[in-house]
Amino acid sequence: METTKKMVSVMCFHDELCQVFNAMMTALSLLREGARVTVYFGSRGVNALHRDQVGKLSCLPDMPEVGEAVMKRMDELDLPSVEDLFFMFTHEGGEVLACPLNVPLFGMSERDLIDGAKLADPARYYKEVAMRADMNLTF
Repeated sequence: METTKKMVSVMCFHDELCQVFNAMMTALSLLREGARVTVYFGSRGVNALHRDQVGKLSCLPDMPEVGEAVMKRMDELDLPSVEDLFFMFTHEGGEVLACPLNVPLFGMSERDLIDGAKLADPARYYKEVAMRADMNLTF
């Protein structure tokens, strides 16, 4: 199997299920292809890392009927849950970071984060990850 030495930064600024799912599925796929992948959650995205909220994320909350239909279809397709994606990603070597400004802004602390997630050091993240990344993806 051919692997790559690419570095990828994925930024997720949403707590809407479809956005978080797409960010994590993309990150996991790139990780499995050999890239070094860091996922940074900022703004409302930090809510997706809250251990009590991650299982309650909803799809298209502003369009409940459509969102429910999408979630039903995701179940029918037997797609992994966001919790499973986080688990697989961190256990396979990916890094999950939360914005240290947004965590307290949304009433959270580091103790509230899911296993495997940690507060980012913004200077390190931007200098050593985002600026050096071969790809910067935003969700």
